[in-house]
Amino acid sequence: MRTDRLELRRWRDSDRAPFAAINADPRVAEFLPSPLTRQESDALIARIEADFDRNGFGLWALEIRGVATLAGFVGLSRPRFTAHFTPCVEIGWRLASAHWGHGYATEAARAALDYGFDAAGLEEIVSFTVPSNIRSRRVMEKIGMTRDPDGDFDHPSLLNGHPLQRHVLYRITADRK
Repeated sequence: MRTDRLELRRWRDSDRAPFAAINADPRVAEFLPSPLTRQESDALIARIEADFDRNGFGLWALEIRGVATLAGFVGLSRPRFTAHFTPCVEIGWRLASAHWGHGYATEAARAALDYGFDAAGLEEIVSFTVPSNIRSRRVMEKIGMTRDPDGDFDHPSLLNGHPLQRHVLYRITADRK
């Protein structure tokens, strides 16, 4: 998929090292349980590629034409945990901190929403994050998602009392796009 400035594409072997650097950055991992090791980062790419084969969509590698051959990812995935709103399809993003603040996540997320509703035929897409992740919440709002306060939840993959356990839930439906 292409936008004015971006390309969302499948992953390449050459993406592994820059993706590992993104995942190891403490700023990028601020709202994740921990930064990822190179091995964990490579395993994530393998899971993402398997999701493409299984679902027909996934977390696309994000390229900024003329700027970065890999800036992170943006795309659609099916959460692997069980919560009151699953099964569902989630939209998510992770960008290298050097590329924050330029509207890339918003631009790519709009393209991913279009794909989800138009090509994949989805009726609803959700997104979630910790309440203090204001940057991601702004992207959710800019792409037309609405917070569902009744949907807020404790992430089941995190231990009780973990500082990142509480999550806010956002939704968008095909008819609101």
